[in-house]
Amino acid sequence: MITAANALSDVYAMGGKPLLCMNILACPVKTMDKQVFREVVEGGLVKIKEAGALLVGGHSIEDDELKYGLSVTGTVHPDHILLNSGARVGDQLVLTKPLGTGILSTALKGGLADQRTEQMMVEVMSALNRLPAEIVGRDDFAGNPQLAAHGCTDITGFGLLGHLHEMAEASNVAMRVHAGQLPVLAGTLDFVDMGIIPEGAYTNRNYYRQWVASTLDEESSLEILGFDPQTSGGLLFALPPAGAEQLLAGLAEQRKTVGGWIIGEVLSGKKGSIQLVP
Repeated sequence: MITAANALSDVYAMGGKPLLCMNILACPVKTMDKQVFREVVEGGLVKIKEAGALLVGGHSIEDDELKYGLSVTGTVHPDHILLNSGARVGDQLVLTKPLGTGILSTALKGGLADQRTEQMMVEVMSALNRLPAEIVGRDDFAGNPQLAAHGCTDITGFGLLGHLHEMAEASNVAMRVHAGQLPVLAGTLDFVDMGIIPEGAYTNRNYYRQWVASTLDEESSLEILGFDPQTSGGLLFALPPAGAEQLLAGLAEQRKTVGGWIIGEVLSGKKGSIQLVP
């Protein structure tokens, strides 16, 4: 379910609607019960149906390692396509899922996270980004210059700050992130303070911090959170303040598992640079 939600997000991040999906499945048939393969495909189908798309087949091969993914085809109005290169000065940044899945996954692998934490992670990672994509894609939203989103990307392996840098550089702008406004999964910062941090977070920090100017305390857990690699993370929208307010209102009314948070704004300045402030 998480894998399917992650694949579908690539279409949602461009303002699109998923239509057709094809399975990609690698099966270690000599070492794993065939029932596992069935359950994997059934889990993906749950999310495909929730997205309103159709499963039209796929490809499976024998392999030593279990692998699963989706090839997704969707449609989008040519005037409403969202790219990560459209952010404009004055836009606000809205994130649709809380951060911390990489850190919590590391804690889970180490036997430090409880079942309740695992369930919370699964609910967030398997949640579709369908609703925010549908809200910004409505004609009354996308056709209104005071509301329409200018850019979007989904937050995955490069972490929030990595994907923000890519959007800022592609859009020829700078960005400011308010660390105190970042949505965080319960327990995440406690694990950071314990040193439970995935290797990917250090890799992201070593590469992307050349573009990040932080005024946080050196020991701040929120800085490493910004580099935490996410699995099936939220969408990040750059849109006018009025659009941000309307998007958050729509999410608050209808969405339960996750929501929407204004985490910063788009600035003029050195392209690709990020100010990380308290």
